[in-house]
Amino acid sequence: MVRRVLFVCLALSLLLCAVACGSESPIADVEPTVIVTETVLPTPTLIVATHTLPPPPTMAEPATSTPMPTAVPTETPVLVNETVLVTPLPPFVAPDGFVDPDAFPDNLNPFTGAPITEERREQRPIAVKISNYPPEVRPQWGLNQADLVFEHYAEGGVTRFTALFYGGRAPQVGSIRSGRLIDLEIPKMYDAAFAYSGSAGLVREKFRDSDFFERIISPDFAHGGFERIPDGDKAFEHTLFTNTDTLHYLLDLRGEDVRPVLPQHMSFSRGLPADGQAASQVEVRYGGTNSFWSYHSGRYWRWTDGTIHVDAATGEQLNFKNIVVVYAHHQDTDILEDNNNGGNYSIQIQIWGRGRVTIFRDGQMFEGEWRREDPNHMLIFYDLDGNPLPLAVGNSFFQMAPNQFEGVIVTP
Repeated sequence: MVRRVLFVCLALSLLLCAVACGSESPIADVEPTVIVTETVLPTPTLIVATHTLPPPPTMAEPATSTPMPTAVPTETPVLVNETVLVTPLPPFVAPDGFVDPDAFPDNLNPFTGAPITEERREQRPIAVKISNYPPEVRPQWGLNQADLVFEHYAEGGVTRFTALFYGGRAPQVGSIRSGRLIDLEIPKMYDAAFAYSGSAGLVREKFRDSDFFERIISPDFAHGGFERIPDGDKAFEHTLFTNTDTLHYLLDLRGEDVRPVLPQHMSFSRGLPADGQAASQVEVRYGGTNSFWSYHSGRYWRWTDGTIHVDAATGEQLNFKNIVVVYAHHQDTDILEDNNNGGNYSIQIQIWGRGRVTIFRDGQMFEGEWRREDPNHMLIFYDLDGNPLPLAVGNSFFQMAPNQFEGVIVTP
């Protein structure tokens, strides 16, 4: 007891001495760093590039806790005599024609759920960067032949596409444009090659340092496989094209045109999942462009900025079996992309961890959650009860949107 009193007196004496001498607490005046995560994602990691770009975020050591999206409710336990009772989830009822992602058939395309030939199955998927701005770049070539297409913010409110080809082939693809930070993720997700032209210097160095550099094809690294095809008054930067056969040939020369290694798979079904809501039209209002989808004849058909959006290869309107709105944290960086209107900076779209997803298929809308908990995993989807949320068999168009994005308008 005496020792304790002496210890307290000594501590008080030291504290009074510190105050008298004007010393400061080592943390009292330090302003805490606050990262706004918009509530539905894990705390985002900001890439700040002043002189050198730090390594891309890694999921090798996941956070100790991953906040779930607000759209995914958790069970509320009921307390009875201090015993926690959890309401059991309803059993999963697989829709007709359900393709189990844990036992994915070898003869099906993992990106569409449709049959795939052995020849194409043994080749590598290829992601290609395609322009979507200014409007004069439309119609683009080859989009309807893609298995998956990602539309995302580039900068300045406008969007750009990354199209993934595996089961499909395109004799002309483009126009080919520069890569963005999201393209550090897409080739890893699908064990794909990546074809693009141009990038900000710091982004280009990230591509050079990536673990898929050997399967990048780009004029940035003095690679061939591209052709300038002038088209009226289109600016020079909108006249570069390629084709999937040439890209496969170049990959084969490197020994890189091999079957992808996919640790897990999406699920598909020909029948509808439960709990859908009618969705005959879907509009996505990005800041600098507008995409509009209307459902008929089993597919969603696209308009862009009020005009029918066609594929220049066939003249057919763009049409997809699934429209997938993926909500993810969008983080501004210090990577300067251009000097227009005072300068536009690259955006990091953080498609790792978990987040909200809305899937449109067969004229219906389904709310759920996307997950990607390993760098080499593709995006996979679950309903609000944690069961697989299957896509319709066929191609899919991914609309990337910021968290709390209010630009998705659905008409029953």
